[in-house]
Amino acid sequence: MAAMKGYLINIERETLENEDFRRVLYTAKHSQLVLMALKPGEEIGEEVHHLDQFIRFEAGEGKVVLDGVEHAVKADDAVVIPEGTRHNVVNTGQGSMKLYTLYAPPEHKDGVVEHAKADVYEEEFDGRTSEGA
Repeated sequence: MAAMKGYLINIERETLENEDFRRVLYTAKHSQLVLMALKPGEEIGEEVHHLDQFIRFEAGEGKVVLDGVEHAVKADDAVVIPEGTRHNVVNTGQGSMKLYTLYAPPEHKDGVVEHAKADVYEEEFDGRTSEGA
C-alpha cells in the first residue's frame, strides 16, 4: 500500500494545543502550513514577503497591521496578505494568541520548530518538502 500524499490534521485542535512561537507542520512544493502562538504583548514583527500569506486566528485577540493600517482581529477571523504587503500581527489580549498560516510558496525550511520568538533565526525555504524533493 502506497503512503498517502498530502497532509491531514485536525487544524483547530493542533492550533489550540500549540505552544511554540512557530512550528512548520507541512511543506508542499507551492505552499506551507505553519502553526504559531503569540504570548500577551508579543508580535510577529513587521515584515514583507515575496509571497502570499493566509492567517486564521483560532484563539486570542489582537491586531493585524497591513501597510500601516491597523485591523482588530479575534478568534475565527482570517486575513489574506498579498505579496509585497508590509505587515505585522500583535497579540493585544490577556491570553495566548493561536493561529495557523499558509504561505504560498513556502517561506521556511520544512520541519522548523522555534519554541519562543528568541529562537527565531533567519532560515529560508531550501526547496525540501515534507515528502522529499
